[in-house]
Amino acid sequence: MITKLERRIRIKYRVRNKISGTPERPRMSVFRSNKQIYVQLIDDLSGRTLAAASSLGMTEKVTKKEQAAKVGELIAKKAQEAGITTVVFDRNGYLYHGRVKEVAEAARNGGLKF
Repeated sequence: MITKLERRIRIKYRVRNKISGTPERPRMSVFRSNKQIYVQLIDDLSGRTLAAASSLGMTEKVTKKEQAAKVGELIAKKAQEAGITTVVFDRNGYLYHGRVKEVAEAARNGGLKF
């Protein structure tokens, strides 16, 4: 019997075999913990993070989904400042549902294309 985490990691590697980020079109990787959500724009060719956003500094009381939407808007804004318009979405083994979906849709609304 495999655990939930092992299952997610298997899915993650299966997805990562197919996608990779470049400086022009970085990989938008989402990590979701129980309390926070983190997003990075990664150039896999040089192994550098080009931009990052997370819900760590947010103090107002909102739901996790609303928090995720704010992080999506924040990463879209940071990407625009860095001159990035298109990304490859990496859901990191999570289902495209709930907080992960909120981040993606908020980033799309913020002007990112993927």
